[in-house]
Amino acid sequence: MHKPLRYIIFSFALILLSAPSSIAQSINTELLVIGGGASGVAAGLQAGRMGVKTIIAEPTTWLGGMITAAGVSAFDGNNNMPSGIFGEFRNKLYQVYGGPNKVATGWVSNTLFEPHIGDSIFKKLVAEVPSIQVLFEYQFLKVVKEKNKLLGAIFINKKNKKKIAIYAKQTIDATELGDVFANAGVPYDLGMESSEVSGENVGVLASNDIVQDITYVAILKDYGIGKDCTIVKPNGYNPGEFDGACTDYYLNKTRKAPNVDAKKMLDYGKLPNHKYMINWPGYGNDIYLNLVNLDETTRQKELIKAKEQTLRFVYFIQHQLGFKNLGLANDEFPSNDGLPLIPYYREGRRVRGIVRFNIKHIADPYSGDVHLNRTGIAVGDYPIDHHHKKNENAPQHLDFYPVPSFNIPLGALIPNSFSGLIIAEKGISVSNIVNGTTRLQPCVLLIGQAAGTLAALAIKDKINAIDVSVRSVQNSLLKSGAYIMPYYDVPKSNPNFLTAQRIGATDILKGKGVPHNWANQTFFYPDSIINGISLSKDLETIFKHAFPIHQEQLLLKDAVNLIVELSKVFSKSTKGVDKEVLSTASVKKLIYSNWESWHIGNMDETKALTRIQFAKLLDESLHPFERMEVNHYGFITQNINKQNERL
Repeated sequence: MHKPLRYIIFSFALILLSAPSSIAQSINTELLVIGGGASGVAAGLQAGRMGVKTIIAEPTTWLGGMITAAGVSAFDGNNNMPSGIFGEFRNKLYQVYGGPNKVATGWVSNTLFEPHIGDSIFKKLVAEVPSIQVLFEYQFLKVVKEKNKLLGAIFINKKNKKKIAIYAKQTIDATELGDVFANAGVPYDLGMESSEVSGENVGVLASNDIVQDITYVAILKDYGIGKDCTIVKPNGYNPGEFDGACTDYYLNKTRKAPNVDAKKMLDYGKLPNHKYMINWPGYGNDIYLNLVNLDETTRQKELIKAKEQTLRFVYFIQHQLGFKNLGLANDEFPSNDGLPLIPYYREGRRVRGIVRFNIKHIADPYSGDVHLNRTGIAVGDYPIDHHHKKNENAPQHLDFYPVPSFNIPLGALIPNSFSGLIIAEKGISVSNIVNGTTRLQPCVLLIGQAAGTLAALAIKDKINAIDVSVRSVQNSLLKSGAYIMPYYDVPKSNPNFLTAQRIGATDILKGKGVPHNWANQTFFYPDSIINGISLSKDLETIFKHAFPIHQEQLLLKDAVNLIVELSKVFSKSTKGVDKEVLSTASVKKLIYSNWESWHIGNMDETKALTRIQFAKLLDESLHPFERMEVNHYGFITQNINKQNERL
């Protein structure tokens, strides 16, 4: 009996890779997740919970990446959108520490925690899913591929130095810097695009390879009054390096004046149990090192500079500012130097995906040539935040648009013209500017969850990821408690959360985005009276069919008539064959039988409908979300008579 072609190709690839050093072992799995960081652990959890046999290969001994192993244990954003695995993880933190107020210890975030606690939560969550296997201390070496199809990857076991090949039906690149897709030869971008290239008009005059500053975080612990935890004076220490970090040491008046004293600077990242996260921009421990295209050995050598920078800043805090009682925590990281296992990478390579998500899509999601908001799979609300103070060649006056909360399109996770590979973490297809918000911890967790969902559906249906329907990914995410629309005023606790999410994703009822400090917002306005004239225009734009509504206020009887008219449009297949049309009587029966159970207020035929009331009528009678399948650009593509399984 002849062996399958895939087996022959894979075996041949292993033979080539085995010289001069042999492959000690090969493993087959359904899903391979390379990197157990924020996206990687979320992707593995989601796919494993969907019944997919999953291997997570992680180069360190921790799970969680920047959230844990890098020590950035303070969530930036999404406090009012506890979506999916992010919300689940946060609830676990509440259980450990005793509630939300117990983790609101520093002013940079509403949720701060000890890194080792985060790692233990992720490990426990993964251990609860039998179909997930985690391989710790496995360093990625190279991919195994056939032309433009990924078959698996080669790793080295850091403990015994043996190489292993892992073969998978789908692979997720959840590395910090996009190492897998780069090694596979998938096109990507690195650094800043000029405004001319990106079309964003943010003040970047010429494209360059500049990435954001990185940080080697330190976690300090208060060992008590009278304790002297001062470290040995680092080589090259000069307090002038940190002049202006706080008002307690500001001598060089040519530098930007600080606006916080030393105590407030430390309280920025105050953690539970008398610890402090030292992740201070400006004249703190940020450093510019572009390590992206270096090999792993060279990266580690270069990272010594980042560690030395942080140790000098720690010494400055202890010696110059007088906080001798604060020392490197001895109960956090399993490292020889007491520092985190990895640095905080804010930016790496960005794949060229099916779509490129830019700042215009966030600032004005309902205009333009595409409708990416209809394809959302992860949400965020943090403003655009770039760190470039440590590189004098970087533009220092980027013109950031004020942006509302947003959702990330599914097409940003899928490489163009390459199969078997899904992108997560910070490597998704976004502009350099937009990376300044999609890079943050809640977003990256949710990107990973979406990547795991996409991979699981592709594996189960035996198709390529690009062929998985957008709506099926969104439906699975909603079923998992995740947001696909970034609504501030219809939270997950609202009984009509799913209705707002589904109808919002059709654009029949649009949200209103509002930039708001450090927690941007988008409102569904569920209790506002629906505007009939605006609704008529929006429906005509979507369906290319006139729906004459001449009054601003839509009464219940008008809504019934509109639903009947919409059902006529929905009842036509792509071949033009008429299907069953809803009657006025059937719509009324549905309404009168279910209104009370819908939790949308009292029924009064003489009063105008609210947006959530009309959304509920539409959702329950016509199921437009399921029937309006969209492609990765947000255009309606499939027969709108199709109905998928409801949640």
